[in-house]
Amino acid sequence: MTILNVAFFALKFLHYTVSVGLIFIVLLQVGKTGGIAGIFGGSGSNQIFNAPSGIAFIKKLTVIMACIFLFTSLMLTKLSTNMSMVSVVD
Repeated sequence: MTILNVAFFALKFLHYTVSVGLIFIVLLQVGKTGGIAGIFGGSGSNQIFNAPSGIAFIKKLTVIMACIFLFTSLMLTKLSTNMSMVSVVD
């Protein structure tokens, strides 16, 4: 395997991991009705994720994971155009 292939598969693994994590983090956020976070304690769950700065920890984590998701999406697109892909028809 070349370095390009290793980087491609490492980015794919990171991308899939961040995607699943991002789904769970968004589902855990408290909405107007409580959402899935209500299962784990309702309004008390919001107190767990509050940061001292006033911005909720879970919201910071969502932004960080969304940025990682965006970066891996762009890099996977760039790497996939550079790799020699073989057609299924051939």
